[in-house]
Amino acid sequence: MAKTTLNTYAPDYLVHPGEVLDDYLDAYGMTPHELADRTGLTAEIIHNIIEGKAPITNEIALKLECPLGRPAHFWSNLEQQFQKDWLKRVPVKEMLKREWIARKSDYGSTLKEVLCFFGVNSPQHWNTVWQTHQVAFRQTQRFETYAESISAWLRKGEIEAQQIRCEPFDRELFQETLKDIRRLTREEPAVFQPQLIDWCAAAGVAVTFVPELPKSGVCGATRWLGDKAVIQLSLRYKSNDHLWFTFFHEAGHIIVHGHGAVFIESQGLNNDQEEEANQFARDTLIAPVDWHHFLDRGDYSNRAIQRFADEIGIAPGIVVGRLQHDKVLKNSCGNDLKVFYRWSS
Repeated sequence: MAKTTLNTYAPDYLVHPGEVLDDYLDAYGMTPHELADRTGLTAEIIHNIIEGKAPITNEIALKLECPLGRPAHFWSNLEQQFQKDWLKRVPVKEMLKREWIARKSDYGSTLKEVLCFFGVNSPQHWNTVWQTHQVAFRQTQRFETYAESISAWLRKGEIEAQQIRCEPFDRELFQETLKDIRRLTREEPAVFQPQLIDWCAAAGVAVTFVPELPKSGVCGATRWLGDKAVIQLSLRYKSNDHLWFTFFHEAGHIIVHGHGAVFIESQGLNNDQEEEANQFARDTLIAPVDWHHFLDRGDYSNRAIQRFADEIGIAPGIVVGRLQHDKVLKNSCGNDLKVFYRWSS
């Protein structure tokens, strides 16, 4: 069973028809088991509807009609409105733009297309799958985030990761491979991206690059698909220091926290596991002894930064990012040594 992390993100889910059904049961003084006896439905189905884990189908709506004194279309309309409200929260326009889903001419077909993308039968089943993830995510305070956007981004990464052929996961090999991956920080995306994917796949780790969606606020994620580890990167902040720190941070979760844990990263996360992953990324990119020697020199000019980066074999932008993070440099200094990426159309 997958481990979960603390500070789990609890999205503000829509009111589902099961809550209305529960209110009616309270008003009638009826238990779910009594309703099951009156409708011929199982108590499990009633409980799943109430808990938002199953939809009210047309067949179920007909069975609720007489025991609760409301016509079938009342229950069907509740379900349809819930589906429409849920679909409004899904970033459908952006998913269409990126060709993650096909364009359909009507609401019903669009809903089916979106549900097929998520691999579920209803918004309630999406809700169950999302809750099962128990992802470690705390939204940034700068803007509202939607669970639907985050899960769409995750799902796209999952689909891509399933298509990457990986060897069985080998923790020691992956840790050794990370030493070679450091060299890729100095390369252009056309060079480092395919090499990074191939090297990690050989150690049992699928790496995917998926642009962030509006109202998701994610930098990266780590999770497992069976025995395959997955690192998903969004390139949210676009500079090479952020990209590579995020990658090594996610790699740290795999190395330090092991199989089964799920992590979704956003700027500002702060707990013990996140700090452990941060420390892993810092020390892997720049060994502590090298960092202290550099600081002792006291020269943080562009020329000195470039020379130090050449000495230890990483991109100078990563050194700039570390200096800025540690408040040695102002955020406005040294940025001309960073490389900024753009997604190809």
